[in-house]
Amino acid sequence: MDTLVLLTLTGLGLGALYFLIASGLALIFGLMDVLNFAHGAFLTVACYTAWRTAETVGGVPGLLLAAVVGTATGLALAVVVELVLIRRLYGRVREQILVTVGLSLAVPALVQTVWGADARTFPVPDALSGTVGVLGARVPVNRFLLIAVALFVLFGVRLFLSRTRYGLIVRAGVEDRAMVTALGIDVTRAFTLVFALGGALAGLAGVLGGIYFGSLSPHQGTSLLVFAFVVVIIGGLVSITSVALSALSVGLVQQYANYYAGGYGDLAVVFLLAAVVLTRPAGGTGSPLLRLRRALAAHRTQAAGGTA
Repeated sequence: MDTLVLLTLTGLGLGALYFLIASGLALIFGLMDVLNFAHGAFLTVACYTAWRTAETVGGVPGLLLAAVVGTATGLALAVVVELVLIRRLYGRVREQILVTVGLSLAVPALVQTVWGADARTFPVPDALSGTVGVLGARVPVNRFLLIAVALFVLFGVRLFLSRTRYGLIVRAGVEDRAMVTALGIDVTRAFTLVFALGGALAGLAGVLGGIYFGSLSPHQGTSLLVFAFVVVIIGGLVSITSVALSALSVGLVQQYANYYAGGYGDLAVVFLLAAVVLTRPAGGTGSPLLRLRRALAAHRTQAAGGTA
């Protein structure tokens, strides 16, 4: 019983981390149709800036300041990328993919040049490095921290999209950008806000990832981004809540399979992805793969029309 409790709460903590990463991806892709492969790079840089801050200050105040610095770093990187690169490429899917993939390769290489290729120990305060007893199991305290932050982000994003003016503007701008612009509303500024929010969530996920694993490395963001894409594909972009449920499913399946199936957690996640994609109804799924396929088909149609 204690093993099952430990695996479940650890899986929920891992799923919360996946959700924090995938929520930024889901916002940017679901609302702006931008497939951002540089999301993991935002996470990596934010994690390293948070690590330096936490080491310099130390203790719980250092961790709180590191969370602020890491979140601000992700936000700033996202704004710069959107203003300098992505804004010129809206509606041009292939160019977006090439640019963001290039960033996902270049940024970790730059981080490795500055801080080296070896993994670093993330400084975790004593208050978060211990365990707490739950039904006979000793569960790390940081798992509960991740779950609490993920719940806060879930409700915050839902509130932003449904109750704020900018959330309504973004959703309307995605449906009919020309009409919203004709009403005198600056949709471009709203899109920049969404990109910044996605980057901030990536930065926060980088800090919490350092706490969860207790270490950081230049390619940590890239490896976590793979699971974030799996979460987004399984969730189907129907809502941010579906992405959260998908993240919890992936985290639990990975933890259970690692323990009960001899360490094949990653393979179990791949099987889960395949099962969802193959059994999902073809119509009205709103899955990222379907959206990307449609966008590329539209791009080819436009290119053929221009050639003609």
